[in-house]
Amino acid sequence: MSTEAAPEPSSAPAQTAADPRLLARGLAALRIFVGVIAFSNGLAKLFSFREIDIGPYFGTFVDRPESRGILESEAARNDLPLLPSIVNDVVLPSYGVMEWLLTFTELGTGALLILGLLSRGAALIVFAQHFGLQLLYFSSGRFAFEQPHEWLPPLILALVPAGLIWGLDGRLARNRERVRWPS
Repeated sequence: MSTEAAPEPSSAPAQTAADPRLLARGLAALRIFVGVIAFSNGLAKLFSFREIDIGPYFGTFVDRPESRGILESEAARNDLPLLPSIVNDVVLPSYGVMEWLLTFTELGTGALLILGLLSRGAALIVFAQHFGLQLLYFSSGRFAFEQPHEWLPPLILALVPAGLIWGLDGRLARNRERVRWPS
């Protein structure tokens, strides 16, 4: 038997995980940010503009003609099986329709994420778009982290219900006790 005394209970408060409300607000801010990015890219395609100049800030967007150019040049350098043929044989021949589908998908998913409505589904669509670009850039010799900053946040948002705070998903979930709202 040991003669050591039991340790004294600590008077310091126990460490807890991050405050769930703060975490939820952070994810809501991320959701809105990803939504603004998607929506603004859709606006750039809809109104065919590439540049934004606000005071000291200057930035560029990808418009419809440039998105076609990206598809053409990246598919020509891509070594993944099937992807170049999908781009060259399916997407590019029907680009007249695809460019508008892309435009309205970006506008729609961006608006849904900003509003926090069906946010997990909208985030999943944004993830699919950006991860598709990651695959397209796969063997082009670009920087290692060229695309993950664009597809990882929507993937996180697709996995967690980020529309419950500052979003319509939360309001609709509270108003439908018997039916589970797809937040």
